[in-house]
Amino acid sequence: MKKLLIGVVLFGVAWAAFGQDIEARFLETNGAVEIKEAGSAEWTTAVPGSVVNSNTTISTGIKSSAVLSLGSSRLTVSQLTMLTLEQLVQRDNSEDIGLYLRTGRVKADVNPPTGLEADFSLRSPTTTASVRGTSFEFDGRHLWVESGRVSLSANNGQKVFVRAGQHSYVDENHQMRIVPPFEAESELLRPDIPEIANTGSGAEPPQFGSRPGTRIIIDWPKP
Repeated sequence: MKKLLIGVVLFGVAWAAFGQDIEARFLETNGAVEIKEAGSAEWTTAVPGSVVNSNTTISTGIKSSAVLSLGSSRLTVSQLTMLTLEQLVQRDNSEDIGLYLRTGRVKADVNPPTGLEADFSLRSPTTTASVRGTSFEFDGRHLWVESGRVSLSANNGQKVFVRAGQHSYVDENHQMRIVPPFEAESELLRPDIPEIANTGSGAEPPQFGSRPGTRIIIDWPKP
């Protein structure tokens, strides 16, 4: 009887330490969406309802997208994206999710139920976005936060926190420096000085606003 009790206790300790796999499942697929299981060289077509295991790589083609459930989180994968589900583990009081974004862009809604924490990490070759309960969009270099707070860190050790309504990015021209949210926002409002200098008295005033290549997301997530 004592041996049985000890075995049960040890099993409980091991479960708490290592946890169990979180189910990842495709909710929607549009266009060319493929997956490659760990250790396999073959790509197979993903369809709604397909279950995905840890260390599976997901790829989307042109004008293609997918939506997955990762435990209590929801991930939208945009076109021309390749990412790997590195870690999908549920412990006694938390969900640990780790993704590696090779190329492309994703949106994540991290909404753990009451009493459960979500440790969600999305890394790229240069940066890592880590959150606990939030909604954000990330393309490996640019980060937009819809709700909550996201920690954006670079491989050189620099880290900034990005809050709801803010965005940040990595400046590849300045030693991979992470541009703080206040500086990133001010760049959108900064006028083009050469244009102002060349504006004559009878010319049209310069138009301010978002510069080409920037995006401000105002409608995510939808109810």
